[in-house]
Amino acid sequence: MFAHPTAVIDQGCKIGAGTKIWHFCHLMTGCEVGENCILGQNVMIGSKVVIGNGVKIQNNVSVYEGVVLEDEVFVGPSAVFTNVINPRSAIERKHEFKKTIVKKGATIGANATIVCGVIIGAYAFIGAGAVVTKNVPDYALVTGSPARQTGWMSEYGQKLLFNNENEAVCSETGEKYFLLKGMVKKKGPLII
Repeated sequence: MFAHPTAVIDQGCKIGAGTKIWHFCHLMTGCEVGENCILGQNVMIGSKVVIGNGVKIQNNVSVYEGVVLEDEVFVGPSAVFTNVINPRSAIERKHEFKKTIVKKGATIGANATIVCGVIIGAYAFIGAGAVVTKNVPDYALVTGSPARQTGWMSEYGQKLLFNNENEAVCSETGEKYFLLKGMVKKKGPLII
């Protein structure tokens, strides 16, 4: 694990091997950061936040208590997470934190806002500046404010174009995907 001298890591944090923590980061007591993660400049990780392995969080992101980032999540610069649906300065609402889960391999674009209490599916792709107010399916591409689904993405971040048989091929890897009842699945090996 590497931590820049300007980073503040409170006692009681769990940090995995190979993780790099850059300038002016603050990790609060009780957070868990997995192995081989990269926390860019000025990242704040709140108490009780759980971050999986291989996660990359770019500059100027605050990950507040109640947020879970599973393995291989990418969070773009200045993305925003929330944890209370109706905050007021004069009213204490720590007992009302809503859980937000970002599933394996998902991407959160630069300046996107994730309103608390949602689940972002595995390998979903949140476009830059999007405002996510509801759950996002696995492999979905969402853009805009409020975010609306505008397509599907492969595990390698390539847009999937489905044919009449509801099949698509990743242009980067050749992996095949299928669309059934509004859900995308990657085709696995044939089992005989």
